[in-house]
Amino acid sequence: MNVTTTNIEGLLIIEPRIFPDDRGYFYESYNKNKFAEAGITADFVQDNQSFSHKGTLRGLHGQANPFAQGKLVRVLQGRVLDVAVDIRKNSPTYGRHFSIELSGDNHKQFWVPPGFLHGFVTLEDNTIFTYKVTNFYDKASEIGVLWNDPTLGIGWGINESEALLSPKDEVLPAFADFVSPF
Repeated sequence: MNVTTTNIEGLLIIEPRIFPDDRGYFYESYNKNKFAEAGITADFVQDNQSFSHKGTLRGLHGQANPFAQGKLVRVLQGRVLDVAVDIRKNSPTYGRHFSIELSGDNHKQFWVPPGFLHGFVTLEDNTIFTYKVTNFYDKASEIGVLWNDPTLGIGWGINESEALLSPKDEVLPAFADFVSPF
């Protein structure tokens, strides 16, 4: 397993060691000891999975304390552009984002600790996205920001008119109106 830091403290890219052969491939997607050696000592309590059509945009979401979640995300099939936005008020990178392409072919995983908003857009039909979380979902603790807020400057790689959004994601607040709980 290879772990790479990003330009935003706390965000990590994990590339598992792939063992291909004539039958296909094998890899460990999670090993508690190896992740701990890489600095991820999270206690995962739930696994989530979504299936999406091309252009589906989910985000930017998070959970406030005491239900804040760390997320270990990956794609089983298809491709996404995955985005994390730093909402830690005392962070030198507050309001900045990091994006990465995750796919069923590159097998990369992305660690997003508590203190970030998270979202992704599917770049292919039939994309299966999965993630482990460190806390249970609590509807009253939901937080979020509008995905296309111009102050964030996120290049999603799709035209706004092509984005398939949930009604909830269409009405999230602008970043300027967002009060971070972190």
